[in-house]
Amino acid sequence: MVKIVLDAGHGGTDSGAVGNGLLEKNLTLNIVKKIGDMLKDYEGVEVIYTRTDDRFIELSERATIANRAKADFFLSVHINAGGGTGFESYIYNGKVSSAAIAYQNVIHQEIMKSIGNVNDRGKKRANYAVLRETNMPAILTENLFIDSAGDAAKLKSEQFLLQVAHGHVEGIAKAFGLKKKATTLTQTKTSTTPAQEKLYRVQVGAFSDRKNAERLAEELKKKGYPTIIV
Repeated sequence: MVKIVLDAGHGGTDSGAVGNGLLEKNLTLNIVKKIGDMLKDYEGVEVIYTRTDDRFIELSERATIANRAKADFFLSVHINAGGGTGFESYIYNGKVSSAAIAYQNVIHQEIMKSIGNVNDRGKKRANYAVLRETNMPAILTENLFIDSAGDAAKLKSEQFLLQVAHGHVEGIAKAFGLKKKATTLTQTKTSTTPAQEKLYRVQVGAFSDRKNAERLAEELKKKGYPTIIV
């Protein structure tokens, strides 16, 4: 069982960054909940949240929650500010395990693949409390800039937030070798007439960049799923 702690940055009286009609605390909670929901599709994963609603939690308490649970991985989700644009990720700037470095490499790459057409600000290190005080590999992601009009327009899109969450999940799945749960869809046929058969179609992604759509389509084809791009 892989224990993963998901930390939605800020909350309650601490709104985090503010800009373009958006609050960081709301965006981080939205993304974290999406990540948690997507991780339910994988075997052997236990998800622990530092918060699931709009409440203030001290930074030290967030780390304590993870340490007390003896988690295998800690992920803190944030939205940036300060006049820049794009995505960046952080691990602790002190002594870290080789696993933390490897996880950052994989997760950062998968997020960039998923969100597309976004400035890659790089993999960085910092002395953030939630990275310093956690006993397990920990990563903090800064998902675009709330005070950038272009970035904010993306952050106002639920589809884009899904892509952000999808990138995090793909990265975690690759880092830990997670496997999807087996699912079986069955339907009782009432007639052998093809015209009367019901067909159910499932959309698995929507991207503004066709290259990202093609990449996902290729992955699905390799797994044996018939795939089309529309």
